Amino acid sequence: MERLIEARVIDSRHLELQHPIKIAPGSKVMINIEAGGSVAEESELYQLSAANFEAAYSNEEPDYSLEMIKEKNPDYQA
Repeated sequence: MERLIEARVIDSRHLELQHPIKIAPGSKVMINIEAGGSVAEESELYQLSAANFEAAYSNEEPDYSLEMIKEKNPDYQA
């Protein structure tokens, strides 16, 4: 069974569910945490990620020729 249920964090060990659920006490459940951040926080995170991506794959990155490879990957297929 998979359901999306909204909850409020009470403290670091307790959640308050928006609606009651029909699951026996002691049952194990899986919880996926998706904390809702503000639009400003999400925008800032996106800008930081984009800047790091550009730094890692910039135009200043050197091109590597096949002659520069010291050990070839035997599993590589062109």
